Amino acid sequence: MTSMPVGGIVPALGSPDGGPADLVLRNGKIHTQDPARPVASALAIRGGRIAAVGDDADIAGLVGPGTRVVDALGRRVVPGLNDSHLHVIRGGLNYVLELRWDGVRSLRQALAMLREQAGRTPKGQWIRVVGGWTADQFAERRLPTPAELNAAAPDTPVFVLHLYQSAILNRAAVRAAGFTRDTPDPKGGQIVRDRVGDPNGLLLAAPSALILYSTLAKAPTLDEADKKISTRHFLRELNRFGLTSAVDAAGGFQNFPENYATVTELARAGELSVRIGYHLFPQTPGQELADLRRWTETVRPGDGDEWLRLNGAGENLTWAAADFENFSEPRPELAAYENEFEEAVRLLMANGWGFRLHATYDETIRRDLAVFEKLAAEGLFPGGNRWLFDHAETVSRDSLERIAALGGSIGVQNRMSFQGRAFTERYGAEAAAMAPPVTDMLSLGIPVGAGTDATRVSSYNPWVALHWLVTGRVIGGLSLRPADRLVSREKALELYTLGGARITGEEADKGILAEGRFADFAVLSHDYLTVPAEDIPHIESLLTVVGGRIVYARDTYEGMDETVPAISPAWSPVAHFGGYQASVPPSSGGARQADLLVEAAAESEEHRRWRAARGPLPEQTPAVFDPCLAP
Repeated sequence: MTSMPVGGIVPALGSPDGGPADLVLRNGKIHTQDPARPVASALAIRGGRIAAVGDDADIAGLVGPGTRVVDALGRRVVPGLNDSHLHVIRGGLNYVLELRWDGVRSLRQALAMLREQAGRTPKGQWIRVVGGWTADQFAERRLPTPAELNAAAPDTPVFVLHLYQSAILNRAAVRAAGFTRDTPDPKGGQIVRDRVGDPNGLLLAAPSALILYSTLAKAPTLDEADKKISTRHFLRELNRFGLTSAVDAAGGFQNFPENYATVTELARAGELSVRIGYHLFPQTPGQELADLRRWTETVRPGDGDEWLRLNGAGENLTWAAADFENFSEPRPELAAYENEFEEAVRLLMANGWGFRLHATYDETIRRDLAVFEKLAAEGLFPGGNRWLFDHAETVSRDSLERIAALGGSIGVQNRMSFQGRAFTERYGAEAAAMAPPVTDMLSLGIPVGAGTDATRVSSYNPWVALHWLVTGRVIGGLSLRPADRLVSREKALELYTLGGARITGEEADKGILAEGRFADFAVLSHDYLTVPAEDIPHIESLLTVVGGRIVYARDTYEGMDETVPAISPAWSPVAHFGGYQASVPPSSGGARQADLLVEAAAESEEHRRWRAARGPLPEQTPAVFDPCLAP
């Protein structure tokens, strides 16, 4: 199926400004985010960019014999979503190996999935559940125990990562990871032990998550061919939710250039379905400056093309300056790091490199800003290089004003969706209401981009993040933000589209559906701007277009998208369970159906009274004509 049959559209010879369109979308409720034309019903795409925006009649003349015409059927259409902080490269390399608990509603179901996966996982492989879930999403409101993992998978190693806080292993995984009673606790982490001193299967970040990630790194990896397949399926999963761009924030255990080879090869083959801007993160403590110096001498931010490009350095520049975001533990006290940090920032600014910094706490942000203000006296700030803080849950108003003065930006993520309860228990409801203070950032004119920080804590589902932005509610229902701390649906969507583009300097191409810009958009399953707020996390895309290519299609549009290779290896959890586990939107669930029946009964009674007031009604119940219903 190459297009949807649309009555009333007659093929034209095309317009004099470039010929017929490659693709036309009509009959949509298009939220363009273009102040000059905020609403439209049709788009025409040519050469990967938008050729025209308007009403159906405006676009009809661009339909030629070879034009694909898609009817949006009155559905909401939005610019393609842009996650400004997503570990997309690392996530893609491992996606098909992971059992995703994202969206699973009960621990019982999660353990059943694990038990079933154990039956198909070959010897030597691990079952790994890595991020995207929290105990608060389960009906049981608790974590699995090592004993439950042992019962579900007695012989297959199981590693379950829970936020930045802990990992739960079964006995087979403890053995496979090489933990014994003689294994010492690593710095910043704890191996929990039983009464005789043997590891009991629980690892704690105390507060550093390195113990969790270094253990996960011991699991088998994919070969090069399967890494490509895994990455393509992960990108397709992102397309499922209307994502068309992502900024890769690098991260631990993501080495350059080897771990970037897969996306580079896919980009070279034209097989990326999400536009990726990436950062470089020095991996070896003590070697950070040498790495940064080597990179600045060989590549420059902006190198690449519209599908894969270098953005800069980060999200760490030096390991000593990184704070840890385990809200179940006290804020870490960082040793002196300013001298080496200043040298790294000076090197980047002098060479035209932007950067992003992982900074959870205001205490860290203030120390970083002191370095920037010292360099500002030399004219390096603001110097035209894009730089930003990521996370900033406890940033103060004073620090925000200093960031604005230095020309910085901020990337906010919905980590509070998953860790909000732990944060509240440690710092209190008043602090949680400001974590992070998005409305203050916007009031100061600071560029803000929204994202998830997926996949090891938050889910990659952007609609969960948008729900948090507009409601202030975390998974499990706890409300953190008062009404004056919420952003509108329109503003939240802007942060998730145009906001990310501003941070990377691509606002001339992304985030607005207007002539000349990238043809990146999504046709949504539900109208984000009007559905009940509790339904927002359940939105998906029915049709996702990137650069004029239909990269994801389902439901009405089934079969219109590009094909991807079958998942490999065949025993992959994703091959059987898929990724994010969708559920019925609350407004269409049982309680809502009961409400609708009550409303229907009330309307029926109101109608009877209306009829009675306007004419005689039968005095007796009419005779039953169906003998099956006769008394």
